[in-house]
Order: sequence, then C-alpha cells, then structure tokens
Amino acid sequence: MKTITFVTQKGGTGKSTLAISLAVAAEEAGHKAYVLDLDPQGSARNWYSRREAAAPPVDTTTAAQLPTALAGLKKHGYDYIVIDTAGQDTPATAAAMQVADLCLIPVRPSIMDIEAAKPTVASLLRLSKPFAFVLNHCPAGRNMRITDAGRALNTMGHLAEPAFVTRADHVDAAALGQGVTERDPTGKAAKEVRLLLEWIGKRTEGARHAA
Repeated sequence: MKTITFVTQKGGTGKSTLAISLAVAAEEAGHKAYVLDLDPQGSARNWYSRREAAAPPVDTTTAAQLPTALAGLKKHGYDYIVIDTAGQDTPATAAAMQVADLCLIPVRPSIMDIEAAKPTVASLLRLSKPFAFVLNHCPAGRNMRITDAGRALNTMGHLAEPAFVTRADHVDAAALGQGVTERDPTGKAAKEVRLLLEWIGKRTEGARHAA
C-alpha cells in the first residue's frame, strides 16, 4: 500500500483537485484507491457528495486515529491512500506527513509560492520523509516562468513530472464529482494526471508500506 500525502501551508495551490483526480486515475489504472480528507474545509468530502460513482471512497479521520485507519485500509487491500490536508500547519497535517510514503507539495510557478513552501520542506526534512514538488496552475505553452520555477524547486528537492497547466477540465470535473480522466479521458489534463500517477509509482517502488 502506498500512502500519498498532499501537503502545503499555502492555500490556492490546487491540492484537493490534484488529490481527487489522482485517486480516480489510480482506480482507472486498476488500483484500489481511497481518499482521506484531513482538511477542515472538506473539499474532497464535498466532491464525493456530488459524485455518482462509489469509488474511490472518501472519508475523514483525526491525527490520533490516522495510523489505525491506515492499518484497516491496508487490511482491506487498498493500493493507494491519497491524503488531502489543510493549507496550514496542524496536528493532522503533521500526522499525515509522518505516515506518508511520499509527500507532494503543489506549488504555483511564482516566487511567493516557492518561498511559502519552505516551512513545509523544513518539516519534511526534520521527519526524513520523501517529498516532491508538483508545479501546478502553470500557463500554457513554453514559458520562462515555468522553467525558472522548476530550476528553483530542483534546488530545494525533487520535482515531480509533469507540470500541470491551468485547464478548465479541473474546475468542471470537480463541480461534477469527477476526476479529470473521467471528464475528458483523452484531454491534456487527463494525460498530465496519468503521467503523475506513473511518476509516483516509480518513485514509491519498494515503499515501506508496500503490501
């Protein structure tokens, strides 16, 4: 079982949208996925309330109950646990970092977002947890801002692939309780999510929670 935690101390990075679309893509790829929503705003829970399909399930838990919840999910044969956290430093966020096989930090290609990620990186380094940045909300086409942001993030840690362009599919899919791979299976947003899932699979191969 692979536990993937989306974490950042800055709002507006698209953390919840990426988390739910990643879980949907994992299901479509033949994996059994589950989403744990630790964000008080409940974006993933609200998404699931609009969703027609039963999978991937979305539920909540607390920092204290998280290890027990993960043990139960592993027993039930889940392959991917995707954890969405609050956009701030909370006990639940710290607990989600601690149990993760990989933490993903969504960052927009701006100096303010990159600087805002530093406290999260410092926490992950103290915990000795593997992490990677995900460039999100990028402008379309070749752009120096994306290149410069990628270089800056590579000096702070790993950079996941690919970069995510700002696309309407993410907004439309979330409104319908879908992942972007369901909204437009052949679209560019769907391709980006599938590539991220593939990258995560390679990055977490042999993870300590593997079944």
